[in-house]
Amino acid sequence: MIPELGLLSLILALCIAVMQAIIPLLGAAYKDPQWMGLAKSASWGQLTFITFSFACLGYSLLTDDFSVAYVAHNSNSLLPWYYKFSAIWAAHEGSLLLWVWILSFWMTAVSLSGKQLPESMLARVLAVMSMISIGFLLLLIITSNPFSRLLLNTPVEGQDLNPLLQHIGLIFHPPILYTGYVGFSVVFAFAIAALLDGRLDGAWARWSRPWTLTAWAFLGMGITLGSWWAYAELGWGSWWFWDPVENASFMPWLVGAALIHSLVATEKRGTFKSWTVLMAIATFSLSLLGTFLVRSGVLTSVHAFAADPARGVFVLTFLLLVIGGSLTLFAVRAPTLKSHIGFGLLSRETLLLVNNVLLTVAAGTILLGTLYPLILDALIGTKLSVGPPYFNFMFVPTMALLMIAVAIGVLTKWKDTSFNKLKHLLTPILFISFFLAAVVAMLQQRLNLAAVSCVLLASIVILAGVRDIFDKTRHRGLLKGIAGLGRSYWSMQLAHLGFVVCAVGAVLATIGSSEREARMVPGSAIELEGYYFQFEGTRQSQGPNYISDLGLVKVLRDGQEVAVLHPEKRIYPTRQSVMTEAGIQAGFIRDYFVALGEPLGGGAWAVRVQIKPFVRWIWFGALMMALGGLMAASDGRYRMLSRLRSFGSRAFGTQS
Repeated sequence: MIPELGLLSLILALCIAVMQAIIPLLGAAYKDPQWMGLAKSASWGQLTFITFSFACLGYSLLTDDFSVAYVAHNSNSLLPWYYKFSAIWAAHEGSLLLWVWILSFWMTAVSLSGKQLPESMLARVLAVMSMISIGFLLLLIITSNPFSRLLLNTPVEGQDLNPLLQHIGLIFHPPILYTGYVGFSVVFAFAIAALLDGRLDGAWARWSRPWTLTAWAFLGMGITLGSWWAYAELGWGSWWFWDPVENASFMPWLVGAALIHSLVATEKRGTFKSWTVLMAIATFSLSLLGTFLVRSGVLTSVHAFAADPARGVFVLTFLLLVIGGSLTLFAVRAPTLKSHIGFGLLSRETLLLVNNVLLTVAAGTILLGTLYPLILDALIGTKLSVGPPYFNFMFVPTMALLMIAVAIGVLTKWKDTSFNKLKHLLTPILFISFFLAAVVAMLQQRLNLAAVSCVLLASIVILAGVRDIFDKTRHRGLLKGIAGLGRSYWSMQLAHLGFVVCAVGAVLATIGSSEREARMVPGSAIELEGYYFQFEGTRQSQGPNYISDLGLVKVLRDGQEVAVLHPEKRIYPTRQSVMTEAGIQAGFIRDYFVALGEPLGGGAWAVRVQIKPFVRWIWFGALMMALGGLMAASDGRYRMLSRLRSFGSRAFGTQS
């Protein structure tokens, strides 16, 4: 009965979504307050029914109701309860339910801020978001019902959760990632609502920016967790594989970063109106494209969900409707979005435009490398693999140019900056940066241009930020000046510093990583970078739904023990799957990484040992960027209700 109630709740949510997508739009067109006011109540209705449906699936999993096909295929009575609950989003149907559930939360959050918005704008925004909800609810109900029953052949036991997913990353990664993915629907809805009204200025950018920052921050945290999860779980010791599904989430993050900077220019100077709207459409479109790639079955990936062609066709059709409809509306309204505000070549506007172009080019190269093999296969049947060499060759130089643009952009002013002043600011920064790079080059036994270039670029960005702080505080005193800069400014500095830390970590972890593989017996040791990895053998261990060979490896330096690692080789009897669980000792400067290969008889094992320098900096830097985004979204300026009402009324010609 519980599964049937869950499905009924989805159907009722769909009915509410259809009503919410139509009536508030008509209300906005005819200035009917009652019809427009329906949007808020409908948002709460969707949240209530989808939450109930979500709880029904969770109850079925926790109570081992194997008559539900989803439970039978993705759970097991021996599975720990936290993995049972997390199995809600571990496969195709449940992850779609998570998608619409998070969307209902975003809708409700927008409705709660409705007092700060013109009524007609709020009605249009919620109606557009409800249209998106309709598409995913239809997909759930028609092709991906998570409550389908196995009434005639109910199994006694479930097939268990995919062993790759039995990791703490499953509990946090998908919900956080989806919060970012789905959150971009808000700025998309704001853009479409503004296009429907026919007028855009700083008001819609001001309203969209905190939602965009929050979604971008959550997407960044989700990508970071996914990178850490793959590093810890797959046993290869790499933090990024340029996997197509990894790319699917990375592309909207890049374009979202461009959108954030473009919104700043639109809000403060009224420039880039058309471009900003286009970026809002592109960001959410890439989020939908990621959904299609993961669920259509066109990709072969450890991250992708297996799906039948009907689901892929449905998602592709919905994707084309959303992108095609929004671009058509943009084409109709674009002539009214022209900006007549000028700015000089050496201005913050120019550097923000350069920033946007570089981020968009980076996303475009990734999109090309991800889709080209699929298109080629579909057209002529040729199998082609585009791997890390292509992505690194195209992406790394673009990011290097972006670091230069970030450094110069921090030092420029709105409208125009004199060349002599910019030269005066940059000269000491470049001198110190080249000096530091030269020192690093001389300290190296073998010159590595990548490391030297990374230090040079990182120094330029950091010193430019320090110089800007100094210039903004020197006339008011250090403490008073720092306090007066505001949360938005410091969030920008934190995000840029996080970008630098992440880039330095990525470069040093890539060029400095060392690895050895060897046949090891108990008591034997191998040397790597002056460290000795001593294998002490394995012992049998019993988990809740697996058995494992638990290894013991000691890491020694100058006869002193510096780490003890416990790599595992697990066997999951239900699925007859073998999984490698790496032994990792995390450190601020380096990670020690050990993975067991195959048993070779007589107590011997194939063992891979690695030293990963500065790999934690990648995730630390990414989290700094996300924190910067959340800090900016919480800036007090976005809670000034009277001013925002005024902006909204002027922009949309309505009374709030």
